[in-house]
Amino acid sequence: MEKNIAYIALFTALIAALGLIPKITLGFGVPITAQGLGIMLCGTILGAKRGALAVLLLLLLVAIGLPLLAGGRGGLGLFFGVTGGFLIGWPVSAYVTGLIVEKWRSGSIALVSVIASIIGGIFVMYLFGIVGMAIVLEKTFFESAALMIAFIPGDIIKAIIAGLLTAAIAKARPASLLSRQAKAKS
Repeated sequence: MEKNIAYIALFTALIAALGLIPKITLGFGVPITAQGLGIMLCGTILGAKRGALAVLLLLLLVAIGLPLLAGGRGGLGLFFGVTGGFLIGWPVSAYVTGLIVEKWRSGSIALVSVIASIIGGIFVMYLFGIVGMAIVLEKTFFESAALMIAFIPGDIIKAIIAGLLTAAIAKARPASLLSRQAKAKS
């Protein structure tokens, strides 16, 4: 139990630390940040439940006003702005990413983690983000989806990095890869 709490807190801090990397905000208000990598790693390393809990803890801290998002942003208002859909989608993204890594046992952990990061950390996150942007920006789903094209190359690079880091951790410290432990307890 204590080990799980420590991992959840550690990955919450990792996502917050990735927010220290300067953001690049595009004209429609959505920043390019490194925090998506943290969301992917929560799933690939911690697994579905613990990964989602780490992200939920971060979002709780952001909601109460701690400036943990890229650019030193925090506060409940962020959940109702142009990035709100992404924030709401983060725990779901971590969960889906982790679930894929937990269930897909065959093949290279690097490849499985990259694919899981693309499905959970990009497709799922984009789905939530695009819906949120469409509502806030008063655009159609497809108009909002077109705005996301600028993010795809960087997010694919993040997915590859998540896969390589997960594989390196699996090799160096297999017991630390909670997403692959047999019948992991949450």
